[in-house]
Amino acid sequence: MNTSYLGYLAGLILCFNTVFSQINPARLSRLNRGQRGGQAHNPIIYADMPDMSMIRVGDTFYMSSTTMHMSPGVPIMKSKDLVNWEIVSYASNTLGDTDELNLVNGKSNYGKGSWASSIRYYKEMYYVETYAQTTNKTYIYKTKDIEKGPWTVNEFKPGFHDCTLVFDNDHAYLITGNGKLNIIELKDDLTGVKEGGINQVLIENASKPAGDKIMLGAEGSQLFKVKDKYYLFNIVWPRGGMRTVVMHRADNLLGPWEGRLALQDQGVAQGGIIDTPDGRWFAYLFQDHGSVGRIPFLVPMRWEDGWPVIGVDGKVPETLDLPASKGLIPGIVNNDEFKRRKGESALPLVWQWNHNPDNKLWSVSDRKGYLRLKTGRIDSLFLKSRNTLTQRTFGPQCSGSTLLDVSNMKEGDFAGLCAFQRKFGQVGVKMKDGAKYVFMVSNKTDKPIEIQSIPLSQNTIYLKIECNFKDKIDIADFFYSLDGKIWTVIGGPLKMEYTLMEHFMGYRFGLFNYASKTPGGFADFDYFHISDQISAK
Repeated sequence: MNTSYLGYLAGLILCFNTVFSQINPARLSRLNRGQRGGQAHNPIIYADMPDMSMIRVGDTFYMSSTTMHMSPGVPIMKSKDLVNWEIVSYASNTLGDTDELNLVNGKSNYGKGSWASSIRYYKEMYYVETYAQTTNKTYIYKTKDIEKGPWTVNEFKPGFHDCTLVFDNDHAYLITGNGKLNIIELKDDLTGVKEGGINQVLIENASKPAGDKIMLGAEGSQLFKVKDKYYLFNIVWPRGGMRTVVMHRADNLLGPWEGRLALQDQGVAQGGIIDTPDGRWFAYLFQDHGSVGRIPFLVPMRWEDGWPVIGVDGKVPETLDLPASKGLIPGIVNNDEFKRRKGESALPLVWQWNHNPDNKLWSVSDRKGYLRLKTGRIDSLFLKSRNTLTQRTFGPQCSGSTLLDVSNMKEGDFAGLCAFQRKFGQVGVKMKDGAKYVFMVSNKTDKPIEIQSIPLSQNTIYLKIECNFKDKIDIADFFYSLDGKIWTVIGGPLKMEYTLMEHFMGYRFGLFNYASKTPGGFADFDYFHISDQISAK
C-alpha cells in the first residue's frame, strides 16, 4: 500500500472519530415507509449507499454508488421519483483477476476495490467512471442500454482518486484530487490520458471556503453545467467540525473559479445536484450513520444570483415534497426463495459476493429451490473464505433469516448466517468430531471467539439475526430455531462497529460455508428472508 493512500486513510480515521457527535439521531429514528401522510422523509435510503452520482434522462433518474470489495460492483439504480429506487444493473462484473480481488493466497481487497464513481449520459451513451486502489487503474464503462447492457470497459493507469467524468465541447476530462484539484484531458476514445492534452491544476485550494483548519481536503468532485455556467461540488472536513459541502463556480471549464460554503448540517455531504422534470432542484448527499453505513439524503435547493442555495434556512429537512417511500424492499434488498424460472438470472441484483466468487462452488440449480454453497479449499478464518453471499442491512432495524440443511457438511465445516463486517458475528452449524453443533461467534474484539455451542441432532436448522440501528444503538442479536416457530437466543449481542481501515462499508447479512479440515462438503440454504421487524426489546 503506498504512503499517500495510508495518509489518506489516516485522515479519514481522524474525521470518523468526530462525525457521530454531529448527527441528530431523533431525526433518523425510523424507516420511511410513507406512514406519515404521503411525503418522503430523509434519509431517502436507510442503508449503505455512499458516494452517489446521479443523472436524469427524460423522466427517469439513474444513480451509481460504491460497493468496494463486493462483486459484481458499481451498482446502477433507477427511480422515477428520486425516492423509490431499485437496482437495475452493475457496471462492473469484476475489476480483474488478481489474488486480492479473488481472495486467494492470503490476500484481500477489503475496504478498497471500486470507490466513488461518476455517472454521465452523453450523445445517447451512458458512462460510469470509477477507480480502484487495488489495481491502480481508472475504469470507464459505457453502454447504450443502462438497464440491460452490455457494458464495455476501458481501463488504464493510473487510478485517479474520486474523480468526475466531464464531457465538454466534444472533449472528455477527469477532475480529481484532494484539496488541490486537477483537470486531465482524456483521449477521444477514453482509453487513457491524452498525450499533450490539458493536464493542470484546476483549483489550488478547493477547501478554502470551509476555512483554514482542514482535516480532510476537498475531494469527491462532481461537476455540472447549468445555463452555460460550471458548478463543481466537493466534500471537505474542517478540523473539529463536520463533513461540509463546498462549491465553486466558473464561466469557463478551466476557470477562474470562485467558491463558497454550500451546506454544513448534520455531516450531510458529498454528492451533487439534480433537477426534476417539473423544474425543482435537489442536492443528493450522504451521511455517515454508524454501523448501518453511509446513507443517502435529498436536500431541497434553489437558485439565487446564479448560485445553488442548498437546504431550508441552511438545514437538512426531515420531510420532502416528493412521493412517500415504499420502503427498501424489493428495490435495494429482497427475500429470495432460490426458485428460478427458465431464463431468470441465477441471482437477483440485490445479492453481491464478498470479493470475486469461485463460480464452480455455488449453484441454485443443483437442488431446485436451494442455494448450494460448496467447499473447495481449507480456510482457517472466516474473512479469508470465499463465496460469502451478501445483502445490505437497513435501518432503523431489520432482520435476516434462513433455513439451512447441513446433512452434507464434512468434518471441520462451518455454515450459516452472519452479520458481515470486520467485527462480524455468526450463527450457524459446525461439524466437529463427527457431530453437529449450533454455534455463535463474535469478532467484536477483532479476534473470533465462540460464545456458545449447542449439540444439534437434526439436519435442518432455522437461523436469524436481528440488527437494531435505532438511535445508533448498533446491536445485533443471534437466534436459532428447530421448528421455525420458537426462536432461542444464542451467544450474546454483537456491538456492531463501522470499521474504516479494512471494510469501509455498512453491515451486511451474509450466507456462508467454508471448510477448515476437509474440502468437498456443501450446505443448502432453502431461502433468505429479510424484514423491518425485530423482537420487542
